[in-house]
Amino acid sequence: MGVQYGISNQTGARLHPEQLAEARLVLAPYAPDGMECHSEQSVAFLFCPLHGTLESSRQQRSIVSHGDNVLIWDGRLDDRPRLLARLGEQVGRDRSDADLVAACYRTWGVECFAELLGDWALAIWDCVARTLILAKDFIGTRHLYYRIEKNRVTWSSVIDTLVRPRNDPSGFNFEYLAGCLFSLPAAELTPYTGVFSVPPSSFVLIQDGRLTTTKYWDFSPSKTIRYGSDSEYEAHFLEVFRESVRRRLRAGAPVLAELSGGMDSSSIVCVADGLEGFAKEGCSALETVSYYSSTEPDWDEKPYFEKVEQMRGRAGSHIDVGPKGFFRFEFDSARTEFLPGARPSTQADEEIASYMKSIGSRVLLSGLGGDEVMGGVPTPVPELSDLLLSGNFRELAHKLKVWALALRKPWWHLFAETVLDYFPKPLASESSAEAPAPWIRLEFMRRYRQAVLGYSSRIALFGYLPSFQYNLQTVDALRRTLAWSPLSAEMLCERRYPYLDRTLLEFLFAIPREQLVRPGQRRSLMRRALRGIVPPEIVNRRRKAFVSRAPRNALASERNQISSRDFITSQMGLVDCDRLLEEIQNAVLGKDISLVSLVRTITLECWLRHVSSQHVVHSCADNTGDEQAFPQLRHSKRKGGELHEI
Repeated sequence: MGVQYGISNQTGARLHPEQLAEARLVLAPYAPDGMECHSEQSVAFLFCPLHGTLESSRQQRSIVSHGDNVLIWDGRLDDRPRLLARLGEQVGRDRSDADLVAACYRTWGVECFAELLGDWALAIWDCVARTLILAKDFIGTRHLYYRIEKNRVTWSSVIDTLVRPRNDPSGFNFEYLAGCLFSLPAAELTPYTGVFSVPPSSFVLIQDGRLTTTKYWDFSPSKTIRYGSDSEYEAHFLEVFRESVRRRLRAGAPVLAELSGGMDSSSIVCVADGLEGFAKEGCSALETVSYYSSTEPDWDEKPYFEKVEQMRGRAGSHIDVGPKGFFRFEFDSARTEFLPGARPSTQADEEIASYMKSIGSRVLLSGLGGDEVMGGVPTPVPELSDLLLSGNFRELAHKLKVWALALRKPWWHLFAETVLDYFPKPLASESSAEAPAPWIRLEFMRRYRQAVLGYSSRIALFGYLPSFQYNLQTVDALRRTLAWSPLSAEMLCERRYPYLDRTLLEFLFAIPREQLVRPGQRRSLMRRALRGIVPPEIVNRRRKAFVSRAPRNALASERNQISSRDFITSQMGLVDCDRLLEEIQNAVLGKDISLVSLVRTITLECWLRHVSSQHVVHSCADNTGDEQAFPQLRHSKRKGGELHEI
């Protein structure tokens, strides 16, 4: 893993040294292992490596120049043996991932992107055609932002290098801000007009000031897997899940895994411990870090993660997150973050960073995505939708009855939920009582409807099976989650996500939905397959605790700062100040509110105060005419929750 930066003068004019000097200064905190540089007359590349794999630590450069092409690679390849076999003698087996990817591009062109399994982002410069290609993996685990100006293109893993306060401030992208308030912004957007993020599973091609965005890979609705028994599904799941975990244990130093006591993180650790023989070759030792709160009565995770520690025969690092947990608001801090998702570091973050440094770890395994893709949400709607659309009414009636008994609700309520997904999702009533968050101004929600609703769309009657459409919506939500959390210089590590492995997801999306969720059985396939591998106390656990006191405590401690009516979000027309203050008071009193949305709103308010004080943006007005100012960027338009290229 690493951080990349590049700049190209589209006119071919020579770059001046000062054009790289500012970028070097911004990237310095991200360069613990030094900084690589490659420059030609009108283009320059910088790369700050963070050695997380054996190949990346072999002193081989991540910037590869061969013939007319220069490639800058930030990532980890998971299918090196297959690619080496296909390339034959073109590249040695001891070469770096960057050399291997460069050989793939020379052989197959842009079609090679679909063959690259792993977490990655890359840039390719064609010196003769003067063409720049920027691409990302299918889920978007790496950040890659770009900015196109009149005669210059810049791109970087760190958005700070593309946003220039005072000298050339940007305007706000209000669609992005709308996403911040309730769901999450689209993965290709940033808070600034003229600055975009490369969409996952896509590549951006820039030539002569023209830009095109192309999706190079997507899940196939025609891929199905059907077995005759549960045991066959369980065996197949274990095979692909073990491989996913093994891929993410490739490192040149110990790997740290988050162990929360829930099913997702516990399964990763237990499966990693069970890898044997050649499957463990090249894998590093696995250590764990667990969080708990001595002041949170509803978050008693210690007994559960200690069961895993007992099974593996060694304890990990335990961090008491304290009364505020991972929540902290900074209204008066001089610190400036260029993305709202870059939250202020907490004491828990500092302890994790310190522990990783003490064991020499650069890799952190996360259970993100497990709840979404493994059936953590016990809804029968996708399965019922498939039966309804296929006309299998007898089986539909049976499933409605069984699920109604399991969920203890009338069967017609389940049927209504299923049917309503075929209709457009309502935004809010005129009174805004049914709004996603009652403090968001109704007129603002109407203008940015798709962003506020999380780009969700109704289930189409024709085309893909409803369950497949639900899967695509889940992937889109996970992509937006990854895009929301930028790399932090204060906790510089490579985060890896076993549940977001492409091979694993293809398997999960190809099997019958009833394998994942059954009446009264959340994560049915996962629990069946991992019995005897994960401690029974966790396999049989009904549901992990939900923590709600920490954000409420953080809101209470900052009440004096929040009580001011000088909300920038209100001045910009995003929120109703009085309703927002009322809901903050309700949160402090412990009432039932939209807590996640409230935390995001306050986080956005803090961030807007920071960037406004630093003159990062030139206006707080809703600039709906930005598309006319940047006609080459119209490819980011969305329709029905999908990206459409223009």
